Amino acid sequence: MSALHFEKVRYKNILSTGNQWTEIVLDANKSTLIIGENGAGKSTMLDAISFGLYGKPFRKINKPQLVNSINEKGLEVEVYFRTGGNSYKIVRGIKPGIFEIWRGSELVNQDAAARDYQSYLEENILKLNFKSFGQIVVLGSSTFVPFMQLPTGQRREVIEDLLDIQIFTSMNYLLKERVNTNKDALKDLKYHVDLLTNKIKDAKDHNESIRTMKKDEVAKIRVKVADLLKYIESEKVNINTNEEEMRELLHQISDKSKVEERLNQYQDLMRRMDTKNSRLNKDNSFFSEHSDCPTCRQDIDDEFKQNIILKNTNELKELEAGIRQGDEKINDLRERLSEIADIGKLVIEKNLTIQEHRANINLTKNTLDSIKKDLEDAEAEVETIDQSKIEGLKLELKDYRVRGEELVNEREVLSVVSVMLKDGGIKTRIIKQYVPVMNKLINKYLASMDFFVDFRLDESFNETIKSRFRDIFSYASFSEGEKLRIDLALLFTWRAVSKLRNSVSTNLLVMDEIMDSSLDNAGTEEFLKIINELTEDSNIFIISHKGDQLYDKFEHTIKFKKTKNFSMMET
Repeated sequence: MSALHFEKVRYKNILSTGNQWTEIVLDANKSTLIIGENGAGKSTMLDAISFGLYGKPFRKINKPQLVNSINEKGLEVEVYFRTGGNSYKIVRGIKPGIFEIWRGSELVNQDAAARDYQSYLEENILKLNFKSFGQIVVLGSSTFVPFMQLPTGQRREVIEDLLDIQIFTSMNYLLKERVNTNKDALKDLKYHVDLLTNKIKDAKDHNESIRTMKKDEVAKIRVKVADLLKYIESEKVNINTNEEEMRELLHQISDKSKVEERLNQYQDLMRRMDTKNSRLNKDNSFFSEHSDCPTCRQDIDDEFKQNIILKNTNELKELEAGIRQGDEKINDLRERLSEIADIGKLVIEKNLTIQEHRANINLTKNTLDSIKKDLEDAEAEVETIDQSKIEGLKLELKDYRVRGEELVNEREVLSVVSVMLKDGGIKTRIIKQYVPVMNKLINKYLASMDFFVDFRLDESFNETIKSRFRDIFSYASFSEGEKLRIDLALLFTWRAVSKLRNSVSTNLLVMDEIMDSSLDNAGTEEFLKIINELTEDSNIFIISHKGDQLYDKFEHTIKFKKTKNFSMMET
């Protein structure tokens, strides 16, 4: 999947911007500082980009209020970017309403409804929805909801979009398999807990009976294994039988091409005989109805006419006999082709039957692997049961109960996942692969900002935060500055993972007063170090009131000022 490279944004008559175009090149500099007084229009760029891409402002502003209150019309935004080897321009406006998607110099078809047109833009071109846009590309202090403040369901939506796995269709058999495993494990665990309780109560008196019971269990499992192996062999026999029958059927229709060829030959012969028959009848009709030649006007001798008519009549009789024989042969050949077609259907049915038997073998082998593991565990218990001490049994019982709590918690998680994801297994496995990577990156960025905690997200995206002394904290217990460090670490992690996954890889990052209120000088310095690391392949825009502190730390600076009630960008 191609990266999303933003090139520039142009806008006019949006908020306090007047009828003159304001143009900001988004990929000219690695780092850009945007400064200006309150109300000068620093953050208008955020709303312009958001409105251009998604038809709504980034900040909490009613859509009609976007139009400049003085000019009251002519709001227009153009966003330029590249992705998938193509250049795009999105044009959107209010008064008049405009929504156009340009691929190069061609306008993308607008036949669909506006909502479908927007869906096409997000799903097929941007491949980035508004929620992820507000977590990865553009962050504003007034509207940005940090990942840690999102409900669990919305956290998962962000990550699924980040990893590009939201398009998976219903593949819930994996989830069902895991649910069944959990259910069997709970049943097995209850059995072992009850068994251990009895052992502890009367260890010496029941050891031998327990051994016998375990042996019986092993025997039953072995019977199951034998039955499954027998079933596999029977299915192989069924496959061989059906393959042999299919080969015989194929042999029976091996003459298909020859029959088709002979049918074509006879049909061609019949066409020629029909032509000749028509010609002879025409000649007889002519000589029967004419006494002189219409060309030379000479009389035609009666004897000559009668001889020709007799000759043609004899040939017609022979043709009629030949045509009858040909019709019979064609009917025979067509009946043979019909038989061949019926046999072909039987061949298809046999092939489907063979595939069904093979599928049964594969399913049975999977079941067999699971049962063999149970057999190994049961045989091991038979060997060790007599040597277990009561104290050892108590420790074992404790372990089972801990495991039981884990299984119950797992069952609850699976229940939630089954509601959220009907194709659960696929998404869960992909997320499981990325969670360790995410945790490693999060802690790396936290350490870079001198915030030394052990931050962990589990597969359901619930956090665990521990200090170096292993004290457990919650996100809410930290100061605003510490929360911001966590939020920034998550932001940088999402961008790094999106680049790694290549699902939402983009050059643009815009941050609106994110660090003004919460980062101290030391935190700001560490933040800027991380920004410099990101600028290798990114274009960073920081909107800030700390212009005097940050002015010399960026490659480029843009200043907005307000002149006669209109925002303008100083050049």
